[in-house]
Amino acid sequence: MSLMPGIKAFAPSAPSSSTIEPPSTSSTSLHLQQPNRRNILQAIPSLAFFSAASTIIIPQPSNAFTNAKDGNLPDLPTEATRSYLQYRIPLQIAADFYIFDLKKKLGDIDDWGDINQLFQVNNNKGQGQPSKMERDYVNPMRILSLSMPPDEADDMRAAQFKFEFAMNKISKAVSGVRRDLPVEVDPTAVTRAQEGWDDGRLALNEFFALLNGVTGFQELKPIPPPGPNQIAEYGRSQRKYNELVKKTKQCQNRGGPALSQAWGYLQTTQLLQDSCGIPDLDEYFYQ
Repeated sequence: MSLMPGIKAFAPSAPSSSTIEPPSTSSTSLHLQQPNRRNILQAIPSLAFFSAASTIIIPQPSNAFTNAKDGNLPDLPTEATRSYLQYRIPLQIAADFYIFDLKKKLGDIDDWGDINQLFQVNNNKGQGQPSKMERDYVNPMRILSLSMPPDEADDMRAAQFKFEFAMNKISKAVSGVRRDLPVEVDPTAVTRAQEGWDDGRLALNEFFALLNGVTGFQELKPIPPPGPNQIAEYGRSQRKYNELVKKTKQCQNRGGPALSQAWGYLQTTQLLQDSCGIPDLDEYFYQ
């Protein structure tokens, strides 16, 4: 088989009694009746170009030269791509809260009242608003699971249920404890709360691993196990997280309840950066 149209393989032809015609000067063909050094050297640039071009056009994985920010998720259903691009940043921020804030609050019984608020549903004026745990964790996990292919969806739902079970363990452990209402805390409640936190960490990590696997990107960072180097191993900036929380609270206070109710939507748009000076969420995500 010839390597290129118009170029014959460099194999000696059988002796022929016919007269060898001089090479044609036509630009449409190259006759190499008998190979010699000059012919080979002249053909090398063309062969090199062909080889390079062949390498360039070899199909690459969807994440070879880009990331999900470009919407380069051709192997996923359209709805799954849309859900991933919408919820990947809020989910990573939720993981930041989980390690930077929730873990610290669990270690101080005086902060357990604040933890109780995370599980409270707001029924202000008859308009039920989901709890923070439902809004920031469970709802995104549920929406992502429903949008994924069946096999992945089943595994993601299983991880979601594990997370919900772990959060229920925390909720029961801290229930009724408030700073302004001194009560005797069962010593086992602290252990149960910490166990719930670690169970939730594992479930969240499992969900992130499944999401990274189905998208082909390793964008969502899992939470390392507890230990002296946990924050360093996590690899995300607590300073940037604190800055984001501060700016977010300022923006919510400025906008009042109406903005707070729309927070889940606004968090995924450019409106926050433009109106409140919130740090660029894409830059925050890619740390």
